[in-house]
Amino acid sequence: MLKLRLKRSGRKKQPSYRLVVMENTTRRDGRPVEQVGYYNAITKQSYFDVSKIKKWLNHGVKPTQTVLNLLKKANIIEEV
Repeated sequence: MLKLRLKRSGRKKQPSYRLVVMENTTRRDGRPVEQVGYYNAITKQSYFDVSKIKKWLNHGVKPTQTVLNLLKKANIIEEV
């Protein structure tokens, strides 16, 4: 099952994350199917490729709870 989730990158104590589509059994920093954005946890800066995210959500990809909160905050998906 594919999931829309965060992949950690950056240095020690300076986390930044890539928003990726991955198989749910893959380890956290494993190989993604596709990268669709990024999020910097320190500066709260983010970029999301809205067209790719909507395409994957329409194909049935489930976002994790953290990613769902980020997408709601960015007004990409509306609250249910």
